[in-house]
Amino acid sequence: MIEITGLTKRYGSHTVLDNIDFTVEAGTIAAVVGASGAGKSTLFRCVNLLERPTSGTVRVDGQELAHLSARELRVARRAIGTVFQSANLLRRLTAAQNVALPLRFLGLPEEEIHRRVRDLLDRVGMLHRANHYPAQLSGGQRQRTGIARGLATRPSVLLADEATSGLDPETTGSILRLLTELRDDLGVTIVVITHEMDVVRSVADVVAHLDHGRIVEFGRVGEIVRRSDSTLSTALLPDQPLSLSSGGEFSGGESSASEVVWQLRYQDATVDPSWLSRISRELDTDIALLSGLVETVGGDRAGRLTVRLDARLAAENVVAVFAAYGIHARVASAADELAGVSS
Repeated sequence: MIEITGLTKRYGSHTVLDNIDFTVEAGTIAAVVGASGAGKSTLFRCVNLLERPTSGTVRVDGQELAHLSARELRVARRAIGTVFQSANLLRRLTAAQNVALPLRFLGLPEEEIHRRVRDLLDRVGMLHRANHYPAQLSGGQRQRTGIARGLATRPSVLLADEATSGLDPETTGSILRLLTELRDDLGVTIVVITHEMDVVRSVADVVAHLDHGRIVEFGRVGEIVRRSDSTLSTALLPDQPLSLSSGGEFSGGESSASEVVWQLRYQDATVDPSWLSRISRELDTDIALLSGLVETVGGDRAGRLTVRLDARLAAENVVAVFAAYGIHARVASAADELAGVSS
């Protein structure tokens, strides 16, 4: 479990992290997202105390790290595994030797090191490449080796900084499945720093949106997608954007004097899959589906769609009918496209 309270990090007069409160329950995967310069990497380094906070507390499994001595911190860091972007393997060492490094640092007996390295490489699917050097491994294989090294000290927490950046979709999927297995099989608490929303949707239980050093939104992934049309929510589950003509009118899915474009969002965790035909009958009108995305997010179905309805329908009635099926509905406009996000 990770508990961060009032975390602030300054470099001179520049505040990078500003009074952050952030808790990750044991055995869950948390994603931290945000634009470049938002403070994600600094937060990452503060969790494992590669950077000392200016103020605030960092607790891992109940132990406060920020005020430990250098010797005490070296011991405490054994509970925190780290996986860096591009794995950061030592190129003159084999995969097995890279994984063994932290164990040799701890002074474990060679027999124990050999057994643990073999088990770790087997778990991440790299036992057959144990004696290969990093230059002989693919990007995904290097990352798997980096994960094995991060698990060498049997940590309760694993920090992964852009662990899938630059990998192809198939390799990314295999790394994400591995992280999920580590959570499910070993109960490891995982924090993933990423800019890839597909990664968040695929593996994260909770997500934090970091913006200019502050956490501006935090919660379970599925709940965030369903509860609003915030920047994070729409990034996690984007609807296909409506295109605009040069005159500012909707093209393709445009509204006219007789039609209105509506934007829909699943608001409930469960929505009747036959809602389209049922609502069409209730409103006694055709519903033209212009675009949409419906996925399982955080264990529940989430959806964001754009439809076109008869303009003669009373807006209040349309909103009420959709709400009865657990769907939030609002009239779309060209301003939505130009502004990007509205609530």
